[in-house]
Amino acid sequence: METVYKRILLKVSGEVLAGDGKKGIDFEKLNEICGVIKRTADLGVEVAVVVGGGNFWRGRSSGEMDRTRADQMGMLATVLNALALQDELIKLGRNAEVMTGLDIQRVGRPFNKFEADRLLKDGTVVIFGCGTGNPYFTTDTGASLRASEIGADIYFKATNVDGVYDKDPNKYPDAVKYDTVSFDEILEKRLNVMDNTATAMALNNKLPVLVFNLNDPENVIRAVKGEKIGTVVTF
Repeated sequence: METVYKRILLKVSGEVLAGDGKKGIDFEKLNEICGVIKRTADLGVEVAVVVGGGNFWRGRSSGEMDRTRADQMGMLATVLNALALQDELIKLGRNAEVMTGLDIQRVGRPFNKFEADRLLKDGTVVIFGCGTGNPYFTTDTGASLRASEIGADIYFKATNVDGVYDKDPNKYPDAVKYDTVSFDEILEKRLNVMDNTATAMALNNKLPVLVFNLNDPENVIRAVKGEKIGTVVTF
């Protein structure tokens, strides 16, 4: 079966990389995720990745620390995960490059849209660290931004939940899952998908978003082949 997307942006949360341990990196989970990224790229799909850092640090949980400094620590946490993804992908036989929103040139390349485009066309998996490179923005916004910049066909928001619900399914057993939902509904109903800046950026750039569960990494393959999983956020 052919894939339905040529270029995707996959957002991998830090929590997913932590596995059941909740903190740090679960290397078995890392191997599963990188394995499915490699197989996706082997299908001819150009794969870019934005990775979170919540398994190491969350700026919004830093108490009375200066917000800019706390967010910079969070950006550095995403680089730890980006390097782990790169290392595992290379071990699996797939070229991977890290690009960062902060200048850490001995660790990763500074983000450059045109260089990222060239690498993706060559079949290299490009991993974006540091979110937007600025404080006060989440990595969800970083994913919307990078996906828009590289002209991704879709933003895969891979999380610990299997889609978008009308209310928190962990608290309310009668929560109803959407198969599709519009950006306007997300904003109007304040659905907990991603922050408003990330949502507005995707909407303004006509970037569809697919929200699905990455606890089963095979969902990435299912998604690129057009199988119905998760929730599609449309215009």
